[in-house]
Amino acid sequence: MHPDVNLVYTLPRVLTFGIIMKRLVLALLAAACLASAVPKKPRLILTVVIDQFRYDYLTRFRGEYTGGFRSLLAGGAFFTSATYIHVPTITAPGHTTILSGATPSVSGIVGNNWFDREENVEAGSVSDKNTRLLGGRPGQTGSSPHHLLISTLGDEMKIANPKTHSIGVSLKDRSAILPVGRTADGAYWFDMKTGNFVSSSFYFAEVPAWVKEFNAPRPADKYKGATWFDHKMPTDATSFTPLEATPFANELVASFAERALAAEKLGTHEATDLFVVSFSGNDYVGHEYGYESPEAHDISLVTDRLLDHLFQAAERQAGAGNVLVVLTADHGAAPLPEANHARRMPGGRFSGEDVKKNEKTALERRHGPGEWVAGNWDLSVYLNRKLIAEKHLDLVAMQNEAAQALSATPHILRTYTYDDLAHGRVVPDEITRKVANGFHARRSPDVLLIPEPYYVVRVEPGGTSHASPYTYDSHVPLIFMGEGIRKGTYYQPVIINDIAPTLAAMLGIAPPGGSVGRVLSEIFE
Repeated sequence: MHPDVNLVYTLPRVLTFGIIMKRLVLALLAAACLASAVPKKPRLILTVVIDQFRYDYLTRFRGEYTGGFRSLLAGGAFFTSATYIHVPTITAPGHTTILSGATPSVSGIVGNNWFDREENVEAGSVSDKNTRLLGGRPGQTGSSPHHLLISTLGDEMKIANPKTHSIGVSLKDRSAILPVGRTADGAYWFDMKTGNFVSSSFYFAEVPAWVKEFNAPRPADKYKGATWFDHKMPTDATSFTPLEATPFANELVASFAERALAAEKLGTHEATDLFVVSFSGNDYVGHEYGYESPEAHDISLVTDRLLDHLFQAAERQAGAGNVLVVLTADHGAAPLPEANHARRMPGGRFSGEDVKKNEKTALERRHGPGEWVAGNWDLSVYLNRKLIAEKHLDLVAMQNEAAQALSATPHILRTYTYDDLAHGRVVPDEITRKVANGFHARRSPDVLLIPEPYYVVRVEPGGTSHASPYTYDSHVPLIFMGEGIRKGTYYQPVIINDIAPTLAAMLGIAPPGGSVGRVLSEIFE
């Protein structure tokens, strides 16, 4: 609650009419000042999300950027202390937060995957058995924002003016779908099985003609046999998965995004349009080689050049001064444990399979054989509640047993049980606040683990990951650039949840329903 609200209730009843009127006038003046400062409405909001793009990628390589990043750093409002306030810091919750302003506790997007207790099956953040994949192999299930429980900026734009057009594009389905929300005109992602950009029957009965035309010459085929560093793409690939951890993935997304921009005439309609482009190649490269690798360096430079082309295309279409660009990332990444060891810093890996095995062993030792663990993803462990009920066991006791088993595992800093979070029996510190912001009563795990700093849940040797509450995972870039935006460097702490209400204020519309951020009015000229 805002402190002024508390003040009203604690003041004596003899508060005079004059004081009340003074407060009202001051409030109206403040609102008028904000209204006069808000920049003109852009014709196009171009939101760029770079998957697993640490804040320091901007500063470390700043002298080498000649394209989009250089333009943003020179001409935008650059926030140096923008962070996420939830756990886990992973793709689906991050992409949801950016344009909803909500935490997972409200949006319902608690992970990339979770265990659906009502259906008793694994659920993906955008899985939807009632949809069909369009543009891929026949008979495949599609994806949708079915699990998203709140509105996004695009939804509010569409509600305020149905003539708004909103489109999402990415390599990943969840990255294309979740930022634009339920009312989007389309979301498109890359299908690794066919090499096509695809969509879902959630949006239309078949993909538009321009998508078919883009896919027809099979643009991904040109990368067969291509080499990047010493990583050679297969020449006879039946799957395009090897493209993921290369700049080729970003090139494909950028090419498709420019086609979508033109085909959908974004930035030329009566109402402001929304275009979200998410680059996923950086995430795969970071996982595979680490954020300090030559590969991570190179894909950052490639992304810089691709952004320059995208920004120019957007401005050519919408007109000079009519494009507002917002750039951010969905999460950061931990250093490679090997690199940390060389610096005499802590760090290491443990596998999710080992976590599941340890949990299963501990519970079987006490309760006998059984599939006691229904699933585990990232920092989350879901118990088999159906089996627990059939055995007439106490769920809370089982959660505590599972948490104790995890606590005994090396390099686990903390564990939280579902019951403790639901009833507030937790340590009241910053880590817990982030955990609480990620807690959703229907979808959250029975036990959530927090590793020690620099320890990551990662099976493959040589790679790294993310998900933790620590700064290296939660601190990301945030830049606004466009007419009416006061360029400069801003050092005050802000949260990624601030993006949606800030854009809503610029458009003069209601902020998304679950937004918890503030309007960054300091960037308005």
